[in-house]
Amino acid sequence: MESSLHQQLKKLYAAQDYAREVTISGFRIDAISRGTLIEVQQASLSAIRHKVRALLALDHRVMVVKPLVAHKRLVYLDAQGGQVLSQRSSPRKEGPLHIFDELVHLTKLFPHPRLTVEVLLIDQVEYRVRRTTKRRRQLPYKVIDREVISVNQKFRLKTPRDLIGLIPGPLPLEFTTADLATATGLPKYLAQKIAYTLRHCGAATLIGKSGRSCLYRLAIKKKTASRAA
Repeated sequence: MESSLHQQLKKLYAAQDYAREVTISGFRIDAISRGTLIEVQQASLSAIRHKVRALLALDHRVMVVKPLVAHKRLVYLDAQGGQVLSQRSSPRKEGPLHIFDELVHLTKLFPHPRLTVEVLLIDQVEYRVRRTTKRRRQLPYKVIDREVISVNQKFRLKTPRDLIGLIPGPLPLEFTTADLATATGLPKYLAQKIAYTLRHCGAATLIGKSGRSCLYRLAIKKKTASRAA
């Protein structure tokens, strides 16, 4: 079942009903605005990469909209549509650099002259119902809906320079994933995804090794990423 969040974001990009859930070239598209096909993807971008590739091959302009959750409020209900039992803030917060956790799935598509990735930093409420019985490896609750409270920031990624502009701290001329982790304040696993994405999207080059670590150099001068209004 489609979440309220997905419906809200589709309306953000296409206010008119006829511009949402349209069929183009045999594909169901979330929205269309000024000739651009818009795909809102709350789940992993890996799920739509083949669809995006096919649409680009058909000469369509495509915008992938990816929400990142800057703040999440968890609301527990006694049943779907029922009374609130409790609520709290989730400790997990995402920032702009968490987009690299998803961009690793698009490195064979990005950059592309007809592809834009628009990232939204949102506040979200997530409604949950506790399970009365739980199977092995099953969460003790079920998510029944998500809603957008507010869109705090959005930015567009179109070029390798835009990816470089997301990195806040200074980097050595030649850097490792450990240097990236220090510059961004992120765990090493995510720094590795950043390095992988930068390399495969043409924003950095692999120039050798420093001990057992790969050594990279930015391929383009660092500049602030382009921001959408």
